[in-house]
Amino acid sequence: MKKIYVMVGILILGITAFVYSQVKTPVAEESITYFPIASNVNFTSARTSLSLIEPSSLLWTIDSTLDRKAYLRQDAGFLYSNGRLIGELGDWKQTTSRLLQEKRIPIKNSSLFQAITFHQGELHENEGPIYSSQALSDDYLYVIPQDNTNRSFHSPKTKEQTEWKQKLDEQTERMLQYSWNKGIRHYTIHLNDYQAIPFTLFSEKAKSGLSGFSKAVSDRIVGQLWEGLYKNYFLGIKKADGNIVSPIGSALPLILLANNKSHILVLTETENGEPILLRQMIE
Repeated sequence: MKKIYVMVGILILGITAFVYSQVKTPVAEESITYFPIASNVNFTSARTSLSLIEPSSLLWTIDSTLDRKAYLRQDAGFLYSNGRLIGELGDWKQTTSRLLQEKRIPIKNSSLFQAITFHQGELHENEGPIYSSQALSDDYLYVIPQDNTNRSFHSPKTKEQTEWKQKLDEQTERMLQYSWNKGIRHYTIHLNDYQAIPFTLFSEKAKSGLSGFSKAVSDRIVGQLWEGLYKNYFLGIKKADGNIVSPIGSALPLILLANNKSHILVLTETENGEPILLRQMIE
């Protein structure tokens, strides 16, 4: 894949190089910006959870705590139902260690719900460099109709649940494969040149280090990827015609990590089926 510019629908995800020395304290704003990881700062908890609290209501919770107060704490999460984005949660606060967000989601049909969250703390030390700490969390839940109400499970325990899991998995996979293949053809992407990772599996792989990269480089890739996703996906998708549309209804992205370690592609489509490709350089 050659470099293609915004005019034909590919967005550059974010800045991949920063100047860290002699940085003046910026004004806090709602954004995610990658800074070098502080090795001595950690999240004591980082959790995303999905639970059925009423027959027709899903509780989506994002809860994280840093081991100290940060200049800026930020969490951003996505919720997908059967492979389509149905909700976003984002919060940021200054001079705090913990963020807690909850949202109730109405349930209309049997669904495979998948949620993924990026947790970040931005740390300022007087007039010195700015550092950060980050973590990923995720959860999933199957919700099925049963006895005129809804039931939920993470792992099937009955024959009926096993059948529903297979049905919802296949339904979701068919839709996503159709969407991704359409985008791959549209942008003439050569899959042999990439590691293809569905977005909901990306966090699990990134926790232990992306294949072919050290843990430190993996962390930088993840942080810069989420910086770009927040600006160009969470806050709205910029289409080829320049219009910005809501990401709600978009397909769960496919992360394409270049085998030559030069860049990442993020492939999705808008609610109305328009292919979208985001590009993040790795430096």
